[in-house]
Amino acid sequence: MAVRLIVNADDFGISESANRAIERAHREGILTSASLMVAGEAAEQAVQMARNNPGLGVGLHSVLVCGRSVLPPSEIPGLVDARGRFTDQPVVAGLRYFFVPGLQRQVRRELLAQFERFRATGLGLDHVNGHLNFHLHPGVFGVLLAEAEALGIRSVRLTRDPLIQNLRLASGEYLYRLSHAAVFGALSRRSEPLLARRHLRHASCTYGLLQNSRVTEEYLLRLLPELQPGTWELYCHADEDAHRHELEALLSPRVRRVIEARGIQLCRYSDCL
Repeated sequence: MAVRLIVNADDFGISESANRAIERAHREGILTSASLMVAGEAAEQAVQMARNNPGLGVGLHSVLVCGRSVLPPSEIPGLVDARGRFTDQPVVAGLRYFFVPGLQRQVRRELLAQFERFRATGLGLDHVNGHLNFHLHPGVFGVLLAEAEALGIRSVRLTRDPLIQNLRLASGEYLYRLSHAAVFGALSRRSEPLLARRHLRHASCTYGLLQNSRVTEEYLLRLLPELQPGTWELYCHADEDAHRHELEALLSPRVRRVIEARGIQLCRYSDCL
């Protein structure tokens, strides 16, 4: 059995600097896919770049926190402010989406609007995930499952980054790593059998969560030799400005040599699963 690796960039469309980094990492580096924020400031440019790079697998990066909505505020007043912005406090958003009556209907309307805008681009839907991995929130995940067939969803990120392995590979930000491993470990355990029941595919593990935008060349050189046969996802936030170190890691000749020496197959969700 081969070692297959999906290398994904989140936040495609958030800015022109992120878009340029994603296109370059795909053309010159190891990036195989990207997740589109359809209401991002540079979403139109991202769509055009995707059309110019048909080998790039493009999925929907659903946004329900720390971003802008597709629907106008008047249609989802419980989710956004007067400017159409979601809250920048994910914990608050998570609790409200779960407990406040009526918000589930607004979450569903906004999610469906984001899928409709993605469909309007004419791009194939390679995968689905969420900004800050909010797609695993029970209220959001339930909508994705219920509408999966109608929306053409075939592959969903199961955000499960092994803590013990990550502690061996990297250091620092221990509170962040422990808390996110606990939260997303529990959400992934809940979500995995539900995905199987709907025949929705996912990678065995998703590396990058516990790195919190610290996917560096050093991290990749430690991670890649440990990958076992199977299909894995690595995600990052490549950017020419904010996260240039992640772009440089994806372009690294040393990283490329390890991938080639190990025979790791770089692929998209639509190729691997």
